[in-house]
Amino acid sequence: MDENRYSRQTLFSPIGKEGQEELSKKHVLIIGAGALGSSSAEMLVRSGIGKVTLVDRDYVEESNLQRQQLYTEKDAKNRTPKAIASENRLKEINANCLVNGIVGEATVELLESLILDVDLMMDATDNMEIRMIMNDLAVKHGVPWIYGACVGSSGMTFTIVPEQTPCLHCILQRLPVHGMSCDTVGIISPAVQMVVVHQVTEALKILINDIESLRSTFYSFDLWNNISHNIKMNRVKKTTCTTCGENRLFPFLEKENQTKTAVLCGRDTVQVRPPSEKNLDFSMLAESLKNRGYQVTSNPFLLNVQLKENRLVLFKDGRALVHHTKDIMYAKTLYDQLLG
Repeated sequence: MDENRYSRQTLFSPIGKEGQEELSKKHVLIIGAGALGSSSAEMLVRSGIGKVTLVDRDYVEESNLQRQQLYTEKDAKNRTPKAIASENRLKEINANCLVNGIVGEATVELLESLILDVDLMMDATDNMEIRMIMNDLAVKHGVPWIYGACVGSSGMTFTIVPEQTPCLHCILQRLPVHGMSCDTVGIISPAVQMVVVHQVTEALKILINDIESLRSTFYSFDLWNNISHNIKMNRVKKTTCTTCGENRLFPFLEKENQTKTAVLCGRDTVQVRPPSEKNLDFSMLAESLKNRGYQVTSNPFLLNVQLKENRLVLFKDGRALVHHTKDIMYAKTLYDQLLG
């Protein structure tokens, strides 16, 4: 270990030389290499983490450059997969850190094959279904993970330690989840960095085994309106929770609870069906999409959205047909961008 490189960090007494040595042995799995994931990965790699694995299904676009600081205009021009662009840049930052970028969907099968070798998972996805899969896997395998989300000028984060804290499944039964996303209301870069600051600080505590210093509250903020909240979570843990309660079924690992996709034969179309039936408010959704510049038409039964190269037809139950593609991963990405 290069003591001079990390001298300012080892001078920080809660970490010290022993903590720095611990960091060099640890492996963190980050799901998503967008704004949160790329920034978190950079902080961890600069701190001297032993290994980072990033999973992401998307590629770099010009609109990412406003807040995703690892990437360059060249990455956007070449449409470089984020996992690859991250891996290349992080290796330049710290050659002593093992970095593994995986281009692909964060499926149950993939994540379960990776989690057996990690000390911590970090949430950097914008997909609630993937978060619930992470949550089930974390509890099943006893691996802590850190939830994080941001949109507009707001963000939130919570640290989940199996057997000690409520899991995300418990929390979502108490706290409302909005359907906003960066694609619907935008985002400012400081909101991203604020979430990353809290996530990575909690990560460092876990990785050096300073569990007592972890925040026990659900933290949320709105930077633009100068608001922040710390919500106590000690009474939220439920014995009836099917993920972390007394009768653990890990429902989000079951195939019937995962988004279904299928390429429709001879139609150059992918059908995307959510894990549970929705009841979409077409009027609100149409207004939101029109405000974002999409051409939208509708009737009482479906909503038609014209994209640059694709056309997406949404049904009341949340099912969608993504036309002009046979790429399932790409179709799911479009679906997530529109519905959050």
